[in-house]
Amino acid sequence: MTVSQLYRQVRDLFRDAQIELPELDAKLLVSAALGISISDLMLRGDDPVSETKSATAKTHAEKRLAGMPVGRILGEREFYGRRFVMNPATLEPRSDTEALIDAVLALSVPTQEQLFCDLGTGTGAIAVTLLAEMKRSRMVAVDLSFEALSCASENADLHEVSDRFLPLCADYASALAGAKSGVFDWVVSNPPYIRTHDLGMLSPEVIQHDPVLALDGGVTGLDSYVRIIAQAEMLLKSGGRIALEIGFDQAGAVEKQLRHHSFGAIEIVKDLSGNDRVLLACRQ
Repeated sequence: MTVSQLYRQVRDLFRDAQIELPELDAKLLVSAALGISISDLMLRGDDPVSETKSATAKTHAEKRLAGMPVGRILGEREFYGRRFVMNPATLEPRSDTEALIDAVLALSVPTQEQLFCDLGTGTGAIAVTLLAEMKRSRMVAVDLSFEALSCASENADLHEVSDRFLPLCADYASALAGAKSGVFDWVVSNPPYIRTHDLGMLSPEVIQHDPVLALDGGVTGLDSYVRIIAQAEMLLKSGGRIALEIGFDQAGAVEKQLRHHSFGAIEIVKDLSGNDRVLLACRQ
């Protein structure tokens, strides 16, 4: 079997199963199994494939057909042009969250030294990306899961920002309660915001493979925001900013919480689909 034949075989299986993006998923899984780039997948179409690598590709395909997302199969996902490894304790980074990165960078000077706190860091996608883009900034990355923090630290090493990356295992900012207040320039977070009763409406790819801890935002979906915003009021220096990813219908409720805790200059940022995605605010 050649590279092209293997790719077409997997692609056709995905088409028959009505996978949403059969060509892309086939390219990603087959190229990973063969240890080559997607471009080489096309350029080396006539190369023979060993039985071992063919079997690996078919195993990947079987997992995809069973509903496992490509990122979970490969154990990694691209975010903001960088590769991030994942583990079972972390949410899979998604392109919608890149709107938060863009929003923070638009209000920052890349060469400026700033102190960030990422609450619920997961893979560290937000934290590591901001450090990679802002070469003089530092980050306290907090997560309740030690396994998730281990993954985030691995990603910090991968992208060579570990010297400015401080992982902290805690329930949001609880471990910082005794620290000096008003020291951070930014608090950023992509917290759980799915209403508990809506979890069953999520696609099987999400609910069966992403950790519920990173999805469940309580009865109203606002539990995490209530805590994070109250803590951010203490953590941020005067003029410091907060950036929160939100659900498409949560802007009004989260904005109310921000105003209750004396935040102003509130701005809603939409994602590429036109949905409300990020709330920015400034501590007055």
